[in-house]
Amino acid sequence: MKDQILVVHGGGPTAVINASLYGVIQEAARHPEVAVYGAVGGVDGIFREAWIDLLQQPEEQLQRLPWTPASALGTSRTKLLAEDYQQIVSILKRNNIRYLLFNGGNGSMDTCGKIQELASAHGIQVLGIPKTIDNDIAVTDHCPGYGSAARYLATSVAEAAQDVQALPIHVSIIEAMGRNAGWIAAASALARRRAGMAPHLIYLPERPFHPEEFLEDVDRLHKELGGVVVVASEGLVNADGRPIVEPLLTKGRDVYFGDVGTHLAVLVMKELGIKARSEKPGILGRASIALQSAVDREEAIRVGEFAVQSLLEGKTGYMVGYRRVSDEPYSCETVLIPLAEVMLNERKMPDRYINARGNDVTDEFLSYCRPLIGEALPRFSELR
Repeated sequence: MKDQILVVHGGGPTAVINASLYGVIQEAARHPEVAVYGAVGGVDGIFREAWIDLLQQPEEQLQRLPWTPASALGTSRTKLLAEDYQQIVSILKRNNIRYLLFNGGNGSMDTCGKIQELASAHGIQVLGIPKTIDNDIAVTDHCPGYGSAARYLATSVAEAAQDVQALPIHVSIIEAMGRNAGWIAAASALARRRAGMAPHLIYLPERPFHPEEFLEDVDRLHKELGGVVVVASEGLVNADGRPIVEPLLTKGRDVYFGDVGTHLAVLVMKELGIKARSEKPGILGRASIALQSAVDREEAIRVGEFAVQSLLEGKTGYMVGYRRVSDEPYSCETVLIPLAEVMLNERKMPDRYINARGNDVTDEFLSYCRPLIGEALPRFSELR
């Protein structure tokens, strides 16, 4: 019997999670001693013992994976109880699953580590493959999925900026995903072709939001430019650390915020008497294949391949990560990071990436982020 690999997707998808799956399948196919299966519907697929043989899928379907949004296997946010971990190990053992690959974000790496602690006694190897648009997993330089989400927002903000510049009469508030970490909102700064261009203000959850400073900055920029573009993270907090807009729903680690963008637009209209509107790309930003980063896609494939190689070398209890070798030319290498170092250890934007007033990012952040979004953003005509 072949040694069996089971791949599980967890949490919200990204534009490249299927690229990592493609890498896993491609590498497994190079080793005739292994078979590779995919759990259908995330961790729920393990409990239902519902998985598909990935090496038996039509070749044309496999070749489309790197350019397919969301999760081709299906994923879940199922909260596990203490007894569930032992049940998972029992199911893996009963079905002769020797290798488990868990592809997910912070919560999934925590799940991955807890399964590994129990599975190792039964000779089952467990590795994590990171994915998250939020870029908030610890230790690794960045996460698969972030580069594409960053590219989407930077491109969308650049396009919106053209509109606002052409009809400079209002304030445009663009709300970005990012519950506790502002990596996505920060990436909007790459929309600028030169200093002074939009986005004019960027607000991140790492710094307290001060309404009076926000209104002062917006008022000044509106008098100077007419049209103002603001990018704000969905998780903005006040000086007391509480969300500036109360969450609409909280379920465990999952928090569903009210619309920060709408809140800020209303604030501008009420306090400054300036027309304002909000935009919220939401899921559009993590599902866009049209704006997928080629660097992100290729790296995601590589982590999938590296995960299988590492399993077959006997590695267990690690997450595959990136270590940056250089910014220019950009180079990253894949490494193994102990799961214990990343389990629910959230990485936020460091201070050196945020300006002193807390309403923009630094050049050091731009140097970090620019290579991750792939090829240069589209250039637009400037007739003035």
